[in-house]
Amino acid sequence: MKKNQHVTPHPDGGWQVKGAGNERATVRTDTQAQAIDRATGIARNQRSEVVIHRQNGQIRDKNSFGDDPYPPRG
Repeated sequence: MKKNQHVTPHPDGGWQVKGAGNERATVRTDTQAQAIDRATGIARNQRSEVVIHRQNGQIRDKNSFGDDPYPPRG
């Protein structure tokens, strides 16, 4: 099942990768760059999207690795 991968700050420090809707982190890393790298690998395998959050929880960026329509709708 395709789940978007969210890169968010971990409550105990560092960064985490969590699948959309999951309660537990898939992986925990020391840096955001490491978390983005791991999330990208997972998203490529699942053909889903990586959603990168800032330290305050605000969405910073999104990268899609799925079947996007081209040209995009709208």
